[in-house]
Amino acid sequence: MVTVVDAVNFMIDYEEAQSLQEAGESLGEEDERSVADLLVDQVEFADVILISKIDLVSHTDVEQLTGILKTLNTHAKIIPIQQGQIDTDTVLNTGLFNFERAQQAPGWLKEMRGEHVPETEEYGIGSFSYAARRPFHPEKFYQFLHNTKDFGKLIRSKGYFWLATRPEFAGQWSQAGGIARHGFGGMFWKAVPKEHWPTDQAYLDSIEKEWVEPFGDMRQELVFIGQGLDQSAMTTALDNCLLSEEELLQGKAHWATFNDPFPVWEQDSQ
Repeated sequence: MVTVVDAVNFMIDYEEAQSLQEAGESLGEEDERSVADLLVDQVEFADVILISKIDLVSHTDVEQLTGILKTLNTHAKIIPIQQGQIDTDTVLNTGLFNFERAQQAPGWLKEMRGEHVPETEEYGIGSFSYAARRPFHPEKFYQFLHNTKDFGKLIRSKGYFWLATRPEFAGQWSQAGGIARHGFGGMFWKAVPKEHWPTDQAYLDSIEKEWVEPFGDMRQELVFIGQGLDQSAMTTALDNCLLSEEELLQGKAHWATFNDPFPVWEQDSQ
C-alpha cells in the first residue's frame, strides 16, 4: 500500500479544518469526513510513503515532515522523491502489505498499547499516553479539549474518556490536524449484565486484563502526538479534570448534578 504525500501542501491541508464536502471530494451527502481524516487514514495504513516535490521545499521542511509521518506510522518506508522519479521496484511487487499489521500500525495505537513511538527530538515531535481510573468532571474536561493549543501543537490524538455524568458510557475522542471530534464510544463492560458479555475466551481475557475494582474497565485512555507538547503541563491539566477524592466518594447521584456541556449522545436513551 503506497501513499504519496505532497511536501508542499500536506501540512497546510492537514491543519485546515475543511470537510471533504467543502473540498468537493466526498462520497456523498452522508460522508462527514474531513480532509485531515482522509490524509491521516492513508498515512497510517501505508507500507511505503513517498514524499513528493521535495525540490520545492527546504531540507528542514522535509526532515520535519518525515518526523511527523514517522509518528503517525512507525513501520512504513518513507522515501523523499522529486519530479516523480522513483525506482519501480520500491513500490511494485514489494510483498510488504499485511492487512493485520496495517490495522495495528497507527502510532497512536502503538503508544496506547505501551509500545512507545520514537521521538524526533530535533523538531520536538513526540507522543505520550494518559490513563486514569477516575471519571472526568465534564465541564473541566470540556474546557481542556477546547484549550489544547495551550500545550503545544497537537498533530494527532485519540482515545476514550469517562465522564462522571455518563458513568456507563465511554466517550470517544479523535483529532487529526485542525479537526477534532468527540461522541459516544460504547458501553463499559462494567455496566453490561454478565449474561450479555461475549463468550469468546480471548475476548474475556482482554476484559479481565483491563479490570480494576471498584470501577472495572471504566477508565481514561488517551494518546497525544504532537510537536513541542508540554507533557508535564498537559498531564497535570488532565489530572485536574478528574474528580477529587471528596467528589468521588459522594457517588453517582452527586455526579449527575455536575454541569455537562457535552452534546447529548443519542445512544444514551437506547
